[in-house]
Amino acid sequence: MVLPSQAGASAAGPLRVGVAGASGRMGRMLIEAVIASDDMVLSGALDVPDSAALGQDAAAFSGHTSGVAITSDLRAGLVNSQVLIDFTRPAGTLAHLMVCRELGVKVVIGTTGFTDAQKAEIADHARHIAILMAPNMSVGVNVVLKLLDTAARMLNEGYDIEIIEAHHRHKVDAPSGTALKMGEVVAAALGRDLKDCAVFGREGVTGERDPSTIGFATIRGGDVVGDHTVLFAGIGERIEITHKSSSRATYAQGSLRAARFLAHRANGLFDMNDVLGLS
Repeated sequence: MVLPSQAGASAAGPLRVGVAGASGRMGRMLIEAVIASDDMVLSGALDVPDSAALGQDAAAFSGHTSGVAITSDLRAGLVNSQVLIDFTRPAGTLAHLMVCRELGVKVVIGTTGFTDAQKAEIADHARHIAILMAPNMSVGVNVVLKLLDTAARMLNEGYDIEIIEAHHRHKVDAPSGTALKMGEVVAAALGRDLKDCAVFGREGVTGERDPSTIGFATIRGGDVVGDHTVLFAGIGERIEITHKSSSRATYAQGSLRAARFLAHRANGLFDMNDVLGLS
């Protein structure tokens, strides 16, 4: 983690928040949440150059007017913002970060699917601007991660560990960033490296299960917002720790909480543990 500066006072008035992927499902949920908040104002709305929503009011989908037009011009869309909330794709997020660093805009990253090299690039940007990156912004999910750390330390012998996740048919990466984070937390608690013990698929004659592995199963279908279960399977008992999302609103509210946290930081790389005081 990049060591943060605690300097950086918030400007007077509401926090000015921009939203990337403004016409997507998560983008719209974020826009609604920002507009409904008492301490924030929508200051920018970004989308890809071929979006049919370009030029429209960012809140038009809800029958309201925000006074902010959706644009693909990054500098024009970010110039009035203090914080950008980004739930897009890795390449898009990295392009946004370049401009945010140039303009001094802080960034909340909910995008998943980054490579190790891309994560290193984000860490480098965090030396200059404040960035919060988490695979899941839900407060509940981050509490579950803490519970998993405790459970894994206590169930460190005699239990096989499997992680099952389900998402809607439109999700493009698998396993989900949240499932991978759960695996990382469990592996670390057991003194393992997830890269060495993860099993992402089984087919054919696989032989007996290696007790040192952590298995992943992925389900994609319908409109499932996000379900995650970590199964500790022992002899004669099973322990399941599950989180189920019924609405993206929980991600939006967690993201706003993260944006408020960044308002008082000048630079550094943070996660939701920092926001919730769980570190």
